[in-house]
Amino acid sequence: MGLVECVPNFSEGRRPEVLAPILDSIRGVPGVKLIDHSMDASHNRAVVTFVGQGPACAEAAFRGIAKARELIDLNHHQGEHPRIGATDVVPFIPLEGSSMAECVALAHALGARVGRELAIPVYFYESAARLPARKNLPDVRNIGFEKLRDAVASDPARKPDEGPTNALHPTAGATVIGARFFLIAFNVNLESTDLALAKEIAKKIREKDGGLPGIKAMGFFLDDLKCAQVSMNVCNYTATGLERVYREIETLARARGVEIRESELVGLAPRDSMPSGTAQRVKLRGFDPSRQFIEALL
Repeated sequence: MGLVECVPNFSEGRRPEVLAPILDSIRGVPGVKLIDHSMDASHNRAVVTFVGQGPACAEAAFRGIAKARELIDLNHHQGEHPRIGATDVVPFIPLEGSSMAECVALAHALGARVGRELAIPVYFYESAARLPARKNLPDVRNIGFEKLRDAVASDPARKPDEGPTNALHPTAGATVIGARFFLIAFNVNLESTDLALAKEIAKKIREKDGGLPGIKAMGFFLDDLKCAQVSMNVCNYTATGLERVYREIETLARARGVEIRESELVGLAPRDSMPSGTAQRVKLRGFDPSRQFIEALL
């Protein structure tokens, strides 16, 4: 099996002292290279990226999930981003020499282990989904930790794929594990505090509402930056690239008299997703190609 990328999202974006032991647990697995991590205070979320051979990545993901269970209590967690778990989502992405089928097998084996050894319910999504209704990540975590905690006991549609079937973990909630194509987390901040506008734009550009192919989007208000944000997952950059979705947002915002302040890349992107000059054309804040192109870090 070749290289695999794993990008777990943890529900902690404000306390570096909590994330640090989680990162150490991942670094401690031989053959795994931790290549990026970022924290977002408004979303109260950390995105971590590591690569390695498949079995090593699965072991590192398990250790990260176990440490997050120990350190993060969702009963005391508040943030803009929807979440159902201390470790909210764990995707495996095939890189050089590996396949999507191998990543699906990793996801299923990890989910079974997390449910069995950590008593955390697990849902499978994207290519690892066992139920068609769970292929799309937002459909799995759309009601959030608090409502899912109640629903899982009575709604058969919310029964987890692995682990305890009728109750979430009391502090760590549930975890969504899957296999997918390379996803780019891309946010556009508006020169406006109008949350309704950000939500309106998000609805118009996302694929499920008739927008752009491969785009998932939500609107948020960022208290720290005092602006509205269109937050996106670009799920297939070969179908809809960063510049195309940026221009669409720009057009929709300008129709309401609003300019774009800046954009941001959360985590990493493949080099071919950003032709020369893209960062400048989309007002990408703080972009460092030596740290944010995945090819530069392998």
